[in-house]
Amino acid sequence: MNVSFYPGCSLHGTAREYGESTGAVAQLLDIELRELDDWTCCGASSGHATNDELAVALPARNLLIADKTGMDLVVPCAACFQRLKVAEKELSAGKKISGIPNKYEGNFNVKYIVDFFWEDVGEKALREKVVKSLQGLTPVCYYGCLTVRPPVITDAKNPENPQAMDKIIQSLGADVRDWSYKTECCGGSLMFTRPDIVKRLTANLLDMAVEAGADCIVAGCPLCQSNLDSRQKELSNETGKKYDMPVFYFTELMGLAFGDPSVKKWLARHMVEPLSLLERKKLI
Repeated sequence: MNVSFYPGCSLHGTAREYGESTGAVAQLLDIELRELDDWTCCGASSGHATNDELAVALPARNLLIADKTGMDLVVPCAACFQRLKVAEKELSAGKKISGIPNKYEGNFNVKYIVDFFWEDVGEKALREKVVKSLQGLTPVCYYGCLTVRPPVITDAKNPENPQAMDKIIQSLGADVRDWSYKTECCGGSLMFTRPDIVKRLTANLLDMAVEAGADCIVAGCPLCQSNLDSRQKELSNETGKKYDMPVFYFTELMGLAFGDPSVKKWLARHMVEPLSLLERKKLI
């Protein structure tokens, strides 16, 4: 299977473990992720707050490149996915975008990577690659808000209760817990400008994950993973309550279940140390 791939900036920087694990599991599944030629930043997540024209023109440029490939475009970053979907709607409606030629055909789908793995790759292919069941792990899956809202932009099939990530992790053998906070906002890029809001929102998410009986959180967004992973020590110091919950990228757990040898390297970059949990569960 061949698809176009828009990695976004984070997967080459602060979310390298997400980028590396995505590439590794794709290879194990015989999927060729063809990185988009000459791609540029989509403007997430500050572009749309500073310049309306630039907020659409930046992702639109990348869509015009993708349009020439004739393949669906797979996007791992939730913020990038959101901006690309906004631009897709503008281009499809025939709206004139500054600096962008009116040559868009749109004969391809912009797909969030979680949905791609579940809908296009499928449960059968995922289960066939499992060499180490994640039985004993009790995660909650956290989608965040950008991949589902607003559904008129994201085309989310079930924006209030998405299921694709839950089903992927279940297919790996984990006991995924249900919870009502899977699409609540973590604060996103407010981590720099309003850390007080981010800490309140992330504390709520961590508390509700514990209440759901989870021993870890699974994410598919660099901003979400970073907020949940990096704020726990600070929250513990400020509240006197111990926060120590590992936050995995879903592709890292796929790599673990598929037997990829690089898992420990990916997990070593996390703020909340996750290996102890996996060792207790005899998963690593």
